[in-house]
Amino acid sequence: MKSFFEQVKFDKNGLVPAVLQEYKTGEILMLAYMDKEALKRTLRDKQCWYWSRSRHKYWLKGETSGNIQKVKQVCLDCDGDALVIKIEQVGGAACHTGFKSCFYRVLDKGTLKVKGKRVFDPEKVYK
Repeated sequence: MKSFFEQVKFDKNGLVPAVLQEYKTGEILMLAYMDKEALKRTLRDKQCWYWSRSRHKYWLKGETSGNIQKVKQVCLDCDGDALVIKIEQVGGAACHTGFKSCFYRVLDKGTLKVKGKRVFDPEKVYK
């Protein structure tokens, strides 16, 4: 039988998308990318690590903001090319803009409308 890592199909850049879902409510909080090392760190530490495509470095979610993600379950889709990671979002916000979810904008009659309120002020957190 293949190991978990043999079943994950990383793309040509060595990345796999990870959808982060609040394990209690099912709410989708964010989408990020992991390479093999970030996924190994996530499984080892039980906290989410990602590969930043823009900064070209690893980042531990909550390292600066304190809004960490505790891993509850890791799921691999049928094709092996996407993850759903069910987490406990500590600190109330997954989004760097201060909202609970990165998906805080909803299309309503052709216009994007903000759903919810900011949990924190990003200018104060990310100095």
